[in-house]
Amino acid sequence: MSLENLLKINQLQRHTAKAEEIQRLLAAADRNLADSAVPGLIDENRFVAAYKAIMQCAMLGLMAHGYRPSTTSPGHHQTMIQTLGLTLGVEQSVWVVLDSLRKKRNLNDYSEDLIEPAAVRTCIKHAQQLLNQTRLWILANRPDLLQLSV
Repeated sequence: MSLENLLKINQLQRHTAKAEEIQRLLAAADRNLADSAVPGLIDENRFVAAYKAIMQCAMLGLMAHGYRPSTTSPGHHQTMIQTLGLTLGVEQSVWVVLDSLRKKRNLNDYSEDLIEPAAVRTCIKHAQQLLNQTRLWILANRPDLLQLSV
């Protein structure tokens, strides 16, 4: 499904990204990734911080293309993850893993399922890789979003 099709079915909204908001979101993703690496935090909080960085990268990809998720429709996290191939060129095998992490986060949020250490490591690793890929994509395709106007 294309981004335009998702717009037509109200999963996405049009959005004009500004450099300031892109840079703030990148900085927030950096902070969340750093928080996920704090060894004194419990696994659940480290997982949530890394997952949040993943979602911020997904938001950056959509915004760089002129969209944002429609949060009034259920499933906007799923939509954001599953559009990563269209927005940032993320391979399907990667976003499938990211989607499984989304499901794990939902289970933890709504049924108190524990987050195992292996899932924390996987989430942090993928958040680091996705943040690097996001920066490179923006630099190559939308460098205007990295330059503040004077």
